[in-house]
Parts: sequence; structure tokens; C-alpha cells
Amino acid sequence: MRDHVIIYVNGARHEVRGGRAFQSLSDFLRYDLGLVGTKVVCAEGDCGSCTILLGRADGQRLNYRSTCSCIQFLCQLDCTHIVTVEGLKYDGELNPVQEAMVACQGSQCGFCTPGFVVSICGMFEDRERAAASPKDVQKACVGNLCRCTGYESILKAGSSVDGAKMRPLAELYPPAPMLAEFEKHERESVLVKHGERMFSKPANVSDACQFRADNSTCTVISGGTDIGVQINKGMRDPKVILSLSALRDLRQIRVEENAIVAGAMVSISKLERVAREALPEYAKLLYWFGSPPIKNAGTVGGNIANGSPIGDSMPAMFVLDAEIELTGTGGARRVSINDFYTGYRKTVATADELITAVRIPLPASGDIFKLYKISRRKDLDISAFTAAIWMRRSGEKITDARIAYGGVGPVILRLKRTEEFFKGNALTPATIREAGEIARGEITPISDVRGSAEYRSQLGENVLRKFYADLCEANGNGNGHK
Repeated sequence: MRDHVIIYVNGARHEVRGGRAFQSLSDFLRYDLGLVGTKVVCAEGDCGSCTILLGRADGQRLNYRSTCSCIQFLCQLDCTHIVTVEGLKYDGELNPVQEAMVACQGSQCGFCTPGFVVSICGMFEDRERAAASPKDVQKACVGNLCRCTGYESILKAGSSVDGAKMRPLAELYPPAPMLAEFEKHERESVLVKHGERMFSKPANVSDACQFRADNSTCTVISGGTDIGVQINKGMRDPKVILSLSALRDLRQIRVEENAIVAGAMVSISKLERVAREALPEYAKLLYWFGSPPIKNAGTVGGNIANGSPIGDSMPAMFVLDAEIELTGTGGARRVSINDFYTGYRKTVATADELITAVRIPLPASGDIFKLYKISRRKDLDISAFTAAIWMRRSGEKITDARIAYGGVGPVILRLKRTEEFFKGNALTPATIREAGEIARGEITPISDVRGSAEYRSQLGENVLRKFYADLCEANGNGNGHK
């Protein structure tokens, strides 16, 4: 068993031991390596100034994704390659993106500039160095904030780059040596201790379940986008950490038997890419889930385990009757997500069990499936209210309905009385009005910084009106029929 983390930064190999292994990646880059081009502003993954490119083994290549380094910790990053803004230069000179930022005056105070450069370079890595439009650049830079430029000069810089002049990261950093070492060491168990702190990176699910059984108070880290913020803001200080980063099998996703089957470590961005073909309505919602760096880090299993009553990914799983695979020391079992939560952030999982996969059934042809997210801002905001609606009809009559609301109680709530009311009725304005009144009576929202209880109660009615209006618009008539 290894007692250190192996990490490459800009092609250079590092072994990190003891207390240093519990650092955030941004602290390691800045204070241990002196790579101060990576800036830290918010320390919660919101501003993008600390963006780096994180490379993980993917077959015979390293797959690089933009990620916020402030909420990634070294215990998550064993056997990865990190590329910072310093590592993007070409033969000691500015690369085409950096040159364009200078030429187009895309930088003023400069604090956010490294993050923008990294995000735009990551965009060209994905686009195989094809030209980019301002809209492409804007999409790639969602999550990178600037208080100086107004963004126009940054969009101009990114879209003026000749994509053919962009060199792939595989050319800057030949992957073969790193892949060979990752293949050798990635599946090794890691256990690092420092004083009262300990983190484990088990090599397989069985060992992970046993570690959790033996350490009932351990904090499980998957993507870390939530726990990372809590650690940085002093809200939590976990002493024992279980990292799932070595469980490569849990990063697999496939479409089979009319369902998406996603391992717990599948990123939200990967789920979104698969859903574009398999479940477009879900993909549209996931597009607004968060910034690319957050979606590249956040995981499906982490969202489910977190159990937030306003989690954007959750209501869809409730109305599609998703099944969660739980694996413990005694084996695996499946639980409907509708039976999974017992209270606020409480679940039926036992002390030794981990979420290992989720099976999301796909709507059948002719089914109605709509998702809604209401927040103060369209981009980069936590929802005040979320909703998922699934219906099946025979002729004009609804034969089955499932409705789930988020942000109206301690857990995602299925509206059982409203569902029963819809069954046997046609979709008409009168039906929708009465259903809205029933729905309002089923929810118990609270007031907080994102909205008042009255506001959320009204949304419980209004979202059904919006649903009906959307059906009418989609079908070009006034009765909502498909």
C-alpha cells in the first residue's frame, strides 16, 4: 500500500506525502510549487480564476477537462496530470490564445485572465483546434468571471485565434510516460496519515466499503464540489477521508434496455453529453446545472449522496423512477430513488454502503417529460425551485402521472395527490387550475435567501400552468394535446 500521492504538474512528477497531501490543489500549486499564475478569489468554484486543466487516463490518451483547483484536493488527484496557465506556453513564448488576449486587450487587472486563458485553451483541445465563434468562447468561459472588461474583448480574443495554430496538449506533454506510470500505480491502494488525519484511496469497491464500515465517521469524497467549499469556508474539517478516485469502473456510462446506466463517479458533464442523444430534456436542464469546471468535477453519485432538496439533477430521477445501486460489504442491492431518502440529507444506505451506480429509465415514445429550474439568474445559480413532470396518456385522458418538486421541503417531494388527480382527466385549463391548487396544498416551503415560502408556493401552481402552455406551444394548438 502506497503512503503518498503521485501527481504530475506541467509534465513534472511529484510525490506528495504527509500533511501536504491534504491540501487543496490551488494551495499546492501556489505555495508548494510557486505556480502563482493560478489565482484564488472565491475559494468556492464560482469565479474561475483558479481554473486548470485536469488530465485523467482514458484508454491510450489523457483526457483533459477544465476544473476549479480551489475545491479539488490532492487526495482526489492521485495519478493525474495538471496543466496550469504556466504550462500552456509554446517553447517559452505566449501561445496563440495568450497573444490574442494581449492584442485584443482582454486583460485589465489580470486576476481573472489565467482562468480565461485556460478555459479557452481547453475549448480548443475539445474542438480539435477548429476556429471558434464568440458564442463558442462564451460557452467555454461560463464560470469565468471578470469585473473589468465587460467580456467583449475576451470573446473577441478567443474567436480571433487561428485554431490550426493551437498545439494539442499531447504534443506539449507526450502522454506515453505518464500513462505507463498511471497504469502501474492508479489501481494501488493509498493510505496517508498525518497526526489525527487520514485519507484512504482504495483500489476497489470492496475495499472502499470495508474502509467505510471500519470508519463510520469518514467523509466520502467523489467530485468534491460541495465538500470542497465547506472545507475552504471553515464549515467542515474532516479528519478521515475516503476518496473514490481509483474506482475507474464507476466512471462508466452506457445506454441499455431503454435506460441510462451511470456509475457513481460519472461526471455531470459526461451525463449531459450522453443525455443529448438519449434524453434531450434532461441534457437541456444539465446545461444550466453549473459551469463546465463544476460539471467536469461534480459526479452523479455525489449529487445523489449529497441529498440536497434543490439539487437540479434530482427531480428528473424521481419521476423517471430511477434505481440506485448500493454496494456494501455484503454485496449490492437496488433501491428506487423514491424510497432512498428518509429525511433532510438522510438515506436508507447503511454504514458500510456506497452508491455505485444509478439506472435512469428513458421515457417511452409518446410520454410527456418536462423539467423546470427557477433561479434568480439563468447562469451559475442555485435553484429556488425545481420541478419534473412525467405523464402518459391514452387518447385525451391521462393514464399515469408523476410530479416531483424541489425546494419545497426537506427532500425532493413527489406530489402524490396531484398525480392521482390527473389520472383519468384530460389536460385542459380547468384541470391545470385545479391541479395547481392541489399541488400548492402538498408542499411546505420555507423562506430563505433564494425566495420566500409564499413565492415558492405560488411557483407550485404556476409551474403547472407553464407546463400546459409549453405543451400547447409545442403542438401548435390550444389544448396541449400531443
